Amino acid sequence: MKLALLASLFGAAAAFAPSTSQGARSLTALNEKSTALPFLEYPENLKGYVGDVGFDPFRFSDFVPMDFLREAELKHGRICMLAWTGFVAVDLGFRIFPLPEAYEGLTSVTAHDALVKQGAMGQLFLWMSVAEVISSVAVMQMLNEGSGRKPGDFGLDPVGFLKGKSEAEIEEMELKEITHCRLAMMAFSGVVTQAVLTQGPFPYV
Repeated sequence: MKLALLASLFGAAAAFAPSTSQGARSLTALNEKSTALPFLEYPENLKGYVGDVGFDPFRFSDFVPMDFLREAELKHGRICMLAWTGFVAVDLGFRIFPLPEAYEGLTSVTAHDALVKQGAMGQLFLWMSVAEVISSVAVMQMLNEGSGRKPGDFGLDPVGFLKGKSEAEIEEMELKEITHCRLAMMAFSGVVTQAVLTQGPFPYV
């Protein structure tokens, strides 16, 4: 009788004891650090995305959908790759002819104010707005309707980089793109800053 009572007490105590394996897993997850910023906790919502190194110091991924954040990152990165190329090309002397004579002496920095006065920036803003409205349909379907679309995927591959590629090869190409996107965003910020500070031609020294 005493043995049965003792066994029942141990059983009841065990029911309230935490699982050792589960506790260990929770502790590991809690202590996991960001690869990019090892003094910060790892942002859990970044896991599974190509190019993830745990960089989210402001924890945007905690309250904004990750698919939206990745969409924005790819969009800004792609624009900056084009923008850096265009910015430097102008300062190297490349022009689209015929241009008004008033544009001949412009640099990438001084062109902004001149084109605002001329009205070209208004046209640029208009076409950007049209592109945003059209692309937002696919983005909203991805976020709200679970369309299965990958962030940044508009089915545009005219050169066929992804044609006939395996999943591993496609992931490698996606990693290359996001890496170049991040580099381009930093590079464009740097080239504009340097150009404004020096007011000189490329290489802005």
